[in-house]
Amino acid sequence: MIKMISLALFITVAVATSGSTQEKIDPEKWGKQAEETYDKLDSYTAIFHKQERVNGKLLEEETILLRFKKPFKVYMKWIKDPYQGREVLYVEGWNENQIKAHEGGRITGTVTLNLNPGSFMAMKGNRHPVTDTGMGHLIKIIGENIRRKMKAGEFKLLEHGEETVYRRKTRKVEILFDRDRTKGYYGYRVIVNLDEEKKVPIKIQIYDWDDQLIESYGYENLDLNAG
Repeated sequence: MIKMISLALFITVAVATSGSTQEKIDPEKWGKQAEETYDKLDSYTAIFHKQERVNGKLLEEETILLRFKKPFKVYMKWIKDPYQGREVLYVEGWNENQIKAHEGGRITGTVTLNLNPGSFMAMKGNRHPVTDTGMGHLIKIIGENIRRKMKAGEFKLLEHGEETVYRRKTRKVEILFDRDRTKGYYGYRVIVNLDEEKKVPIKIQIYDWDDQLIESYGYENLDLNAG
């Protein structure tokens, strides 16, 4: 009996000690840190992992070489199936603000198209236009939703501890917004992996009001200020 009590006491102390060594996440603080880090960036590159639910169907994950430079220059090349070989280039103010794109393959790869970012062809299989590409857009949306929710006094954040994502040490947090879609939040809940060193989210999963995954974005091999 004494041994059992001693063991229980040891476990309690160990858990309390391990929990106290890690500072609790302040959502306003990390949101501001992420925004400040992004504001100071000139450019970044990454292997971009993208999966979206379009017209009710969760599409296959896409793996894309992403290069981004401010104010808004983005180049993307799909490096795995289902769209391996596809390339997209968009530079704000260039090419009449059109996307320059072509598919992979021997025949289609030789045909280059100029597309309006909001056109049917450009939006096919996408929830967002190319003009919303990049971590800056996500950081802004999540930050705005967090501040709005905290101001309303209804904010709830769940910490899930440390998790290694793309060989990076991250803190995993879950943010609950509202099951009532009429309140205008971006989604019901968001799961974010915050890179502890880079101070930016490197994986974001967004769920709708039916708790279905609608967007998942990851930034592997993220290189900030890559030139």
